[in-house]
Amino acid sequence: MVFRAVRGREMTVDKPHSRAPSTFRQQDVTRAVKAVVKAGVDIARVRVEITRAGSIIVTTGTDQPAPQDDLDRELAAFEARHGQN
Repeated sequence: MVFRAVRGREMTVDKPHSRAPSTFRQQDVTRAVKAVVKAGVDIARVRVEITRAGSIIVTTGTDQPAPQDDLDRELAAFEARHGQN
């Protein structure tokens, strides 16, 4: 018995398959990231997560360190004086 599956691939009932059909394609991820860029979001770093349901979640961030307050600067100076990282 042969039947058509997702995206036109033939599958048979009597032959085991190593994995289930993919819920997304590379072009889906590319479109999502391009849409984020087109929306004007700066993507110095981007993390793409794909859920089991096939939803694509794009998380962005920047490489800039978080702003430091007085306590952070004092700790950095202390660690520099005492050779700690």
